[in-house]
Amino acid sequence: MTEPLIRIGEVARDAGVSVRAVRYYEELGLLFPRRSASGQRLYRPDTITLVRFIQQMYAAGLTSSRIAELLPCWDAGHTDPGQRAMLRAERERIQAKVDDLRAALDRLDEVIAITDTHP
Repeated sequence: MTEPLIRIGEVARDAGVSVRAVRYYEELGLLFPRRSASGQRLYRPDTITLVRFIQQMYAAGLTSSRIAELLPCWDAGHTDPGQRAMLRAERERIQAKVDDLRAALDRLDEVIAITDTHP
């Protein structure tokens, strides 16, 4: 039995992105929809989770080419040594970004605490 396919609007709505973003991901080769007889894009339901993942990776600063490198890992559930090295490098880069944001947040909390004592 084949799973039901969903339309682009449902993917966009449930993933929290615009239809235009879904089309853009397709243009970049990050998504591969099927087509109905009338040409409408049809997606597997797990595309919603994949679009959310793509959004998270963009937010973390990965490029579309880096995200494309991750897709075989996503689909297959395993990686080769080069992919694992790339994943680790990206993780370290993101962790450094998180650390910088955490330091900025701590500093902002200090400023708020100081200004709270001086009306």
